[in-house]
Amino acid sequence: MRKFKLISVLLISLGLWILMQASVAQPVSKKTAAVLDIKGAIGPAVQDFIHRGLIQAQKSNAAVVILKIDTPGGLSKSMRGIIKDILASPVPIMSYVAPSGARAASAGTYILYASQIAAMAPGTNLGAATPVSIASPGASKDKQKDKKAKQKTASQLKAINDAKAYIRGLAQLHGRNVKWAERAVSHAESLSAKEALKLNVINVIAKNIPDLLKQVHGRQVLLRGQQVRLQTQDLPVKMIHPDWRTRFLAVITDPSVAYILLMVGFYGLFFEFANPGFVVPGVAGAVCLIISLYAFQLLPVNYAGLALIVLGMAFMVAEAFLPSFGALGVGGVIALAIGSVMLMKAEAVAFGIPWELIVGVVLVTALFLVLILQLAFRSRCQPVVSGAENMVGKVGVLKISDGELWVHVMGELWQVENHEGLKDGQSVKIIAVKGLLLQVKEC
Repeated sequence: MRKFKLISVLLISLGLWILMQASVAQPVSKKTAAVLDIKGAIGPAVQDFIHRGLIQAQKSNAAVVILKIDTPGGLSKSMRGIIKDILASPVPIMSYVAPSGARAASAGTYILYASQIAAMAPGTNLGAATPVSIASPGASKDKQKDKKAKQKTASQLKAINDAKAYIRGLAQLHGRNVKWAERAVSHAESLSAKEALKLNVINVIAKNIPDLLKQVHGRQVLLRGQQVRLQTQDLPVKMIHPDWRTRFLAVITDPSVAYILLMVGFYGLFFEFANPGFVVPGVAGAVCLIISLYAFQLLPVNYAGLALIVLGMAFMVAEAFLPSFGALGVGGVIALAIGSVMLMKAEAVAFGIPWELIVGVVLVTALFLVLILQLAFRSRCQPVVSGAENMVGKVGVLKISDGELWVHVMGELWQVENHEGLKDGQSVKIIAVKGLLLQVKEC
């Protein structure tokens, strides 16, 4: 009995020792510095990438997230969504304008101000944060020089004041230069990396990411209302790449791609309606049309321009089925051209549709319309011949069946009246129709 108790105690002790060793030997996930590379205009795809990237960084136990930025600006809606994610993130965010020659203009400046650490590489710049919607693209040079043109309307002042208040709040949150932030909005000022550091717009100038991590090590930052000390010394760098969803969004939210998908969708449906039963053009057209409409609802679209494009398409369809000697078609081409120019709003920095693409699409559509009109005029000028008389002059092939001679012509079998000198499989030309009999001759 005593031996049994002793053995039990030893087994229990051995089991506890094994559990303790297992808990000690269990690998602890190492802290990393997650890097999200942001290139190009700030839009829905970039917003989705940052949102999902911050979640992935949090799950992978990242100590900091570095937004490596090179952008000319972008959409205000996407920028504000990114800033909301930055301010709500439980992981400190460092915005780093790099490599040398990169910039953080317009929306990039706001993102830089929203981050706990703002850094730039040598030879980079930031600024020009004025809302694009206040610019007057149609103003002439003379008007721009005129003093009266400098007076801003009430709507322009609202846009500027709203942007100034927004960036002022971000600057105050992290103790950065408030006055220059306001001037970046009201006067579109820009700064180089050295000037930005001197004016307390950024925290650090770093040659590369390891240099950045070394310089900010031990700094205190405000993270969701609490002071946190950064521990970034010798952190391994982990790149977070866009997934398939973000890459797909990046493609379809390009205004040029969305515009082309819209036109392909229109032409696909048109050919399906004109030739029912082909199926493939209709399916492809419907898919392209739905994808383009989804992309446009993510972009700052001028719906008056979109309505003009749809109206132009409707006019051209009407011209094809109800010929009006070009009146509907010409009106449709004009509506398509004007709608294409108006499609994207002025605020969409780097999200416009190239005029070369618009001209190309309008020219192709005009040629398509000319082809439709030619076919319509030809069909009206040709005399209409119907009935058996329409078979005169057609060529068929002779066939012998049950001792009788038949000719296969226009998908039908007709009995031949004259049999002399004709052979099975011979090609013949129809010269006359007598009731249900054909007179033929050798070709």
